[in-house]
Amino acid sequence: MATSTETKQSTTVEQTEWDLRVQLAAAYRIFDHLGWCELIYAHISVRVPGPDHHFLINPYGLRYDEVTASNLVKIDVDGNLVEPTEYTFNPAGFTIHSAVHMYRENAACVMHTHTRAGMAVAALECGLLPISMNATSFYHNLAYHEYEGSTILREEREKLVADLGDANAMILRNHGLLTVGQTIPETFLYLHRLERACQVQLDALACGRPLVTPSQDVIERSAAQMVAFDRHVLDVGQLEFNALVRLLDAKDPSFRE
Repeated sequence: MATSTETKQSTTVEQTEWDLRVQLAAAYRIFDHLGWCELIYAHISVRVPGPDHHFLINPYGLRYDEVTASNLVKIDVDGNLVEPTEYTFNPAGFTIHSAVHMYRENAACVMHTHTRAGMAVAALECGLLPISMNATSFYHNLAYHEYEGSTILREEREKLVADLGDANAMILRNHGLLTVGQTIPETFLYLHRLERACQVQLDALACGRPLVTPSQDVIERSAAQMVAFDRHVLDVGQLEFNALVRLLDAKDPSFRE
């Protein structure tokens, strides 16, 4: 028979997971609002409390605006469903997200997109150029992973996390963007900065005029300032994320169901 302490701990864990479900569902709706969707593809995941590295991911086949807290799918790092569900999950999403959740303890959340700007920069030999404040924020904190086809082979997991290393952002060559963080809001903020940097780069290149690239000293200073700014904030990305959640609540709060 469970003690009162065990019951309280169980209740706390359940509430924490539900809060994560609501926040993750909100993230999917935010992606939809920002136009970061590619039909039903790409994915966001978050690890739930506990020692088993279980994580939540979107139900395969649903649009991002159809994702709710209750229909998210919980799986383990071996690709097994942890709880009964009428849905399945994207095999490529499993490969990418399980790799990071397995090997990066501080990566509670993983976001991966196939945006037009992200895929375009992923196809450029130069990669991300340090020509905007958002771009310089990734100096020494951006990894690259070479394209090996659709990420459905489990043996690619080791290569992916080896390339990611300690970085919080990665460009998957010829594929898309990926960010990781300790929370959903933090991971979202990194992705927003990276996506915006890609958009600015493409717009600047499209002008066909010479680019202004800051000096090496300025690039390093700008990156250090962004790191200092993030460290100064108690919950990185929370204010920005909350602002968009308020927009969702006004627009359609069904993500909370």
